[in-house]
Amino acid sequence: AIMKIRNEIIRATYEFFNENGFTKMDPPILTGSAPEGTSELFHTKYFDEDAYLSQSGQLYMEAAAMALGKVFSFGPTFRAEKSKTRRHLIEFWMIEPEMAFVEFEENLEVQEQYVEHIVQSVLKNCPLDLERLGRDTSKLENIKAPFPRISYDDAIKFLHEQGFDDIEWGDDFGAPHETAIANHFDKPVFITCYPVGIKPFYMQPHPERDDVVLCADLIAPEGYGEIIGGSERIHDYELLKSRLEEHGLSMDAYAWYLELRKQGSVPHSGFGLGLERTVAWISGTEHIRETIPFPRLLNRLYP
Repeated sequence: AIMKIRNEIIRATYEFFNENGFTKMDPPILTGSAPEGTSELFHTKYFDEDAYLSQSGQLYMEAAAMALGKVFSFGPTFRAEKSKTRRHLIEFWMIEPEMAFVEFEENLEVQEQYVEHIVQSVLKNCPLDLERLGRDTSKLENIKAPFPRISYDDAIKFLHEQGFDDIEWGDDFGAPHETAIANHFDKPVFITCYPVGIKPFYMQPHPERDDVVLCADLIAPEGYGEIIGGSERIHDYELLKSRLEEHGLSMDAYAWYLELRKQGSVPHSGFGLGLERTVAWISGTEHIRETIPFPRLLNRLYP
């Protein structure tokens, strides 16, 4: 039943992006650079060069969006995180759209329309599978755009009011924090505008503040955590160059990415949705290992 729901989410994903004018592109899985640094990447040798298993196709999709306008990728990604939680896999699948001439707010609208589409498609086409799993479908019927939004600033205040004294402004949220925020809403909720210090180098700064960036995480209800991370991307050459330097990243490795801005870039945005977490949430499955046929976990490489 879970695999049937996974299959329906995949079918509905292609349907949504095809109907909305996106072109499917396939970024490489072996890469020489990483969108978020190399600390959690699987290292391998590419003949005489260092290479990594991809943790995201985003940088390549940004290049494709400059040519085709609206693009998306759908493929495997890898994180060398030594995590033992019900939310983490070592190998998982990501849906990653990138859109030229799309700014922050419009990016959020695309995300909520997409999530609404896949949830309603599962409700329509997988009723028996949901029933077999004992899923409370009344919670899914309510998943319709628009979704609520809360700024990072307000989320910190809210958590303090709820008795979470372990978190301060500038800290990233853990699973208990995300769950507490999500439980306050009956739909997925966007947490927007995180501090610049806890987000990757490529995110566009807030136009009125230099301490936060134009990004959002979409937190699923019922304790399933973040299912989407997205942002407006930096399109200014000098700003991107300075951010790469601040993060201590190799200018040689990112030369091609920086070059995209040199020839005249445009405002653009994108996001990534983790398939398995989304399957877990929609199907009501407790552990993410149940959402993929042959899960790769910290101590599991077979079968």
